Amino acid sequence: MEKLIQQTGFVIRLRYWKRFLSFFRKAGLRMLGMEIGRNTTLPAVKITWPHQVAIGSNCILEDGIYFKFDGIRKPGPSIRIGDNVFIGTGCEFNIRRLITIGNDSLIASGCRFIDHDHGVAAGELMRKQHGLEKEITIGRDVWLGCNVVVLKGVTIGDGAVIAAGAVLTKSVLPNEIWGGVPAKKIGERPVIEGLKPVNEITVERTKSELI
Repeated sequence: MEKLIQQTGFVIRLRYWKRFLSFFRKAGLRMLGMEIGRNTTLPAVKITWPHQVAIGSNCILEDGIYFKFDGIRKPGPSIRIGDNVFIGTGCEFNIRRLITIGNDSLIASGCRFIDHDHGVAAGELMRKQHGLEKEITIGRDVWLGCNVVVLKGVTIGDGAVIAAGAVLTKSVLPNEIWGGVPAKKIGERPVIEGLKPVNEITVERTKSELI
């Protein structure tokens, strides 16, 4: 009996209570301008400017994510996340210009996205120097391992895989595998016969949704 009570309490706390809180959390953030798609569960997250964040449908977000638009109030969104995206606990989006994440991507815990830097000229405090700002683009069906850092101007192509702990300073072509500090190409995803490409799967799913 005691075990049954514990299991019931676990299910209620993990599944239904989180959904209950998510419903009211999303309602409040939508009033502040945040865009949140259908069936996306929103846990406790930190957000500087809610109207700068747009999240698609059927996304799974874990606790402790920080959506930081690093600037004064201006029109958005500057943080754009597609459909069916997973974002693990403790990820940080430190954005001044723009970051886009494509559909069906997996972002593991602890990843960091920074689209700007500081100037490093000697003779002046670095905190007072204005650095470059370049948008970050992440394609569809991309997998980022734990604690990946993606820096300004990087584009990650569809289907790419980035190994845990990598620091990306250069762009990645579709289906490539990168790792290391700084990251470099270490392989490519194998092609399995009979497996449909991502774009064909997406087209078929879109057609079925329209029927």
